[in-house]
Amino acid sequence: MRPDREHDFSQYIASRRQRLHRVAYHLLGDRDQADDAVQHALTVLYQRWNRMHDVDNLDGYVHTMVVRQCLRDRRRWLSRVHLWGAAPDVAVAATDPEVEQRMLLRAALRELPRRQRTVLVLRFLCDLPVLEVAQLLGLAEGTVKAHTAKGLDALRRRLDSTTAERNSRSVV
Repeated sequence: MRPDREHDFSQYIASRRQRLHRVAYHLLGDRDQADDAVQHALTVLYQRWNRMHDVDNLDGYVHTMVVRQCLRDRRRWLSRVHLWGAAPDVAVAATDPEVEQRMLLRAALRELPRRQRTVLVLRFLCDLPVLEVAQLLGLAEGTVKAHTAKGLDALRRRLDSTTAERNSRSVV
């Protein structure tokens, strides 16, 4: 690759890697698997970089690459590995007052069925419209809407029960 194209690639990745990783993490629920999925997608992007000047929506193209890699990795991982317990997530400093809220939301999101979690992450974290999520996942728009409604309902129930449980413990 020419040095100027190499520089463009490096700049592009530096500005978007964190967002891509966040999406992969929410889809896979594991930081290491998210790192692997993003790295694989970016390796493929690097190989295709000289042809990317023709792509109208490069961010959308790369985002789709990462999501599809996550879906492939999850299928491959689930077919080979069976875990009996959940590995602890990376510790976070509690300097941010919303850390506990985010942790509760992530835990509730991980408890959702795979399809519902995937649809919610794509719809609300990635801010994709129903049609785009349906195309990306190969589902009907009605199915995406149903997964969205059921997933949000389940998420609300889990968060409400967790909040009620925490409040009852603080009263005692």
